Amino acid sequence: MKKQQIFLVSGAVVLLFVIYFFGDNIPPMERKPPVAENPQEVVPIDINTILSASKRQLTPEQSAIVTRLESAVVRGNVKEQQISVYKQLADFWRDTAHLLLPYSYYIAEAAKLENSEKSLTFAAQFFAGNMRRQQEPALKKWMALQAKELFEKALVINPTKDSLKVGLGSCYLFGNISDNPMQGIALIREVAEKDSTNMQAQFMLGMGGLVSGQLDRAIERLLKVATYEPANAEAVLALADAFERKNDKANAIRWYERGKELIGDPDFIKEIDQRINLLKT
Repeated sequence: MKKQQIFLVSGAVVLLFVIYFFGDNIPPMERKPPVAENPQEVVPIDINTILSASKRQLTPEQSAIVTRLESAVVRGNVKEQQISVYKQLADFWRDTAHLLLPYSYYIAEAAKLENSEKSLTFAAQFFAGNMRRQQEPALKKWMALQAKELFEKALVINPTKDSLKVGLGSCYLFGNISDNPMQGIALIREVAEKDSTNMQAQFMLGMGGLVSGQLDRAIERLLKVATYEPANAEAVLALADAFERKNDKANAIRWYERGKELIGDPDFIKEIDQRINLLKT
C-alpha cells in the first residue's frame, strides 16, 4: 500500500493530510457513527493550493522540470501538444515525485482534452475510488467534484454504461456535493434493479447503508458482494465492520479473519488483529 503525505497550506493554517492510495481500507478503530455534513459548509480544496504545497516538496532539479513543463502547457496552442504535456506532468508527479494528488489532477486535465470514454473513465474512477477513502472533508469534496465532471463527460459519450452511472451516483452518495444524496442512490439503484448481479452497484448500495447506519441493508448488500466476489477485500472488511457495528461479534470476527487472508499489508493485518482481540474480550 502506498501512503502519500501532502502538506496543504491555507492562510496561516498548515494541514497534514495522510492519504491512502491503491490499498485496502478498513474503518478507524474508534467506533463513531457517521456524521452528515452540510455540503454548503464544506469548501473544496483549491487545486492551486495542492500544487503549491506539492512543489514545496521537490528538489531544485525537480522544480525546474515542472516549471519547464508548465511553461510548455501555457505556450501550447495545439490540443495534442497540451495533452502530451499534461501526461508528462502526470508521469512526473507519479513516478518521480511520488505525489498522487497532482498526478490525478493532470490525468484528469489530459482526459478532458482527449474526451475519450476510456481516458475519462480511468481518471473518474481514480478520483472516485480515493474519494470514498478520504476523511478530510475539503479534499473529499474536491475529489468528488472532479470525479463527477469526468463521469458526466463519459456519460455523454456512452449514456447507457452502467458502471459510469454507478460511479456518478457514488459521487453524490459519498462526496458531500449535494443537499440531496438520494440523487446518487437513485442512479445506483436503477442499475441494481436492472441487473441484480451488478456487484459494483450492490457494493455501493451496501456502503451507502453502512454510512447511513442502515446496517441490515448494508449487510444484505455486502454479503451478496462477498459471496459473488470472495476476493473483494474491501467488501469483506466492510461486511465485518457492519457486523461489528451491529454487535454481532461472531460474524464480525469471521469476516475480519477472512479479510486478513485477502490483504498483504502487515500494518493492516495488525490493526485487524487488534480489532478481533477487542471483540473477543
